Amino acid sequence: MNDTTLSAHEFPQAIVDHQSSGALELTWQDGSTSLLPHALLRSACRCGGCEQQYRQSGVRAAAPPDIRLADIQPVGDKGLNLVFSDGHGRGIYPWAYLHELSLSTAS
Repeated sequence: MNDTTLSAHEFPQAIVDHQSSGALELTWQDGSTSLLPHALLRSACRCGGCEQQYRQSGVRAAAPPDIRLADIQPVGDKGLNLVFSDGHGRGIYPWAYLHELSLSTAS
């Protein structure tokens, strides 16, 4: 396992939704933090509908920069179900995927 891969049991210690800035902050067990913009999370949805649209068009749907999370629901110890202000709420975001997205936003 390399340093960028989460173990099956690793999940955030803290989850904070920053509505005003439109970002979800995750603090991982190693103390590192990830700040994931709501628009990035919406455009990175892997639910069946979004995946079908991606297969047909070859591009992920862009989300408006003002989109916000409307609800965050844990899915057991697996990840989060995120519901967005546009009504979209079918996607489950596993912890490893959220970590992968945070690595893509790091500069």
